[in-house]
Amino acid sequence: MTIKDIEVKTIMTKTNLPVSDFAVNPYVGCFHACKYCYASFMKRFTNHPEPWGEFIDVKNWPAIKDRGQFRGKEAFFSSVTDPYQPHEAKYQRTRAILEQLQGTGIKLSISTKSDLILRDLDLIKSFPEARVSWSINTLDEAFRKEMDRGTSIERRLEAMRHFYEAGVQTTCFISPIFPGLTDVQAIIKRAKGICNLVWLENLNLRGDYRARILDWIHQNHPELDQLYHDIYAKKDRSYWSELDADLRQFCTNEGLPYLRNDDTVRSKHGEPPVVVNYFYHEQIVKSALKEFLPKTRTCC
Repeated sequence: MTIKDIEVKTIMTKTNLPVSDFAVNPYVGCFHACKYCYASFMKRFTNHPEPWGEFIDVKNWPAIKDRGQFRGKEAFFSSVTDPYQPHEAKYQRTRAILEQLQGTGIKLSISTKSDLILRDLDLIKSFPEARVSWSINTLDEAFRKEMDRGTSIERRLEAMRHFYEAGVQTTCFISPIFPGLTDVQAIIKRAKGICNLVWLENLNLRGDYRARILDWIHQNHPELDQLYHDIYAKKDRSYWSELDADLRQFCTNEGLPYLRNDDTVRSKHGEPPVVVNYFYHEQIVKSALKEFLPKTRTCC
């Protein structure tokens, strides 16, 4: 693992992401090394020859001066890294920016695969309308270990429970859904009592990880080769349409609201979570590229 400190002009990057006004990436690179991570192909903009997951740049930035600019805005942690990857325990870059933003009136949206976030529960609670999501796409720990180096699924769920019981809006982000492998209904049943939202996102294969995932499927589940060929070579959407219909019926039976491409509706604590289907919400936000471009040095 290559680790180095870098100086950046700002940690608050304006973004066109639909979920926020600012993207906050305290690190370049991510130890979790998810095989399906869309950010992996962008490492070429950072001048890193190491494989994805084998380098971390620890960001240092000047103090925020105009704190008033953030009132009523929303910050997303993080668009191209996990803000609570293991190195955060030592470097505390995520905690540092949270402390700097405390009291500005900015809203928080945090996505992670870690339970290290429990360290900052009281701090996160102090922000208006804070929401935290955990990515969970399997209950099979062996499969999870094949795909990422995040914390175990049980630890993620336990962290979700703590935040939910503390009154923080929590989301179980079932992403990416691997056709033929991810048991979406089982995950919803496991998480429905400890979250306000369930988001569903299909596996999209693009960039340099497309071949990596398809090779892994062929080596470990050759019976799924044809299905993946139909979906990702022939662009056949029937699998997702059928899964959409099955999940709609499942949610009806479970008494769960089921929506499509809508993150404005949330359940109150104690109510069933709202399930939101993002199968057809496919885009790469071009503005995310500027978070990597070395020539600007605004954040990397």
